[in-house]
Amino acid sequence: MTNHRCMSLLSTGVTVAAVWSLSACSSGPGRASIAEPTVDVVHPPLAYDCPRVDVAPAFNGDLESGAWKMAAWTADYRDIEGEARVDPRFRTRSKMIWDESNLYIGCEMEEPDLWATYDRRDMIVFHENDFEVFIDPDGDGDEYYEVEINVLGTIFDLFLQRPYRLGGPAEHGWDASGMRFAIHTSGTVNDPSDRDEGWVVELAIPFEDLKPPVRREDGGEWTIPPITEHLRPTVPSIGDTWRINFSRVQWDLEVHEGTYRKVEGRPEHNWTWTPQWEINMHVPERWGMLRFTGG
Repeated sequence: MTNHRCMSLLSTGVTVAAVWSLSACSSGPGRASIAEPTVDVVHPPLAYDCPRVDVAPAFNGDLESGAWKMAAWTADYRDIEGEARVDPRFRTRSKMIWDESNLYIGCEMEEPDLWATYDRRDMIVFHENDFEVFIDPDGDGDEYYEVEINVLGTIFDLFLQRPYRLGGPAEHGWDASGMRFAIHTSGTVNDPSDRDEGWVVELAIPFEDLKPPVRREDGGEWTIPPITEHLRPTVPSIGDTWRINFSRVQWDLEVHEGTYRKVEGRPEHNWTWTPQWEINMHVPERWGMLRFTGG
């Protein structure tokens, strides 16, 4: 995707919007992310070799230039349920690189209708179109991080001690406070009068941010003791492997009185890098392998 016209947003995760917490809304009605896993894995999770770079990416929306040239594209995203469903209508693919401070993630998404209205931090952005990252650094299936972002640059981030099916809980008080990001659009957001081309997300997630919160958002103590996340090194080494997956949530839209709205009664589409084999992102053992390599 080229010609990144009309909008480019570059910011840190803490200055884009006012904080608005929805701790009670960890999973929306009808969203199956809290369901028990019920299906077998058809093939092993995909793996990605993530090269180390000496110079950080420029965050200019071009994932074929600069530091991004070191990285290969992932396979195109597929339906979250794998071969059981039709291929996504729009192409989505990603790249990853790293240095001594950050994990960098770039995602390129075809999109004819750029749309989002949620504009305050920690609004539940998966109720609209978004891009999502799930990271389990030590790969034990517990104590993992989730970061979601929409085309307006609205961030929803949280930490889970355990998957929802094992009791969670989700801690919305955790913030990727040092994260930098850029949004680049090819088209016009929230304008149904034209056809858009897509959008690019670039994230710089500091390794220092990937730490469980000391206290809960409400100020209370954790009821579940630390498991293993506090034992690992903060910064990965060459040869380390983390677990990671990406999800793109996509809704069917219609135009009503000159504005986009979701088509009533239709569920969202969930497109992922490596399939989960069911509509449930919160099965970390099915996430892909992120292998940290040298330059």
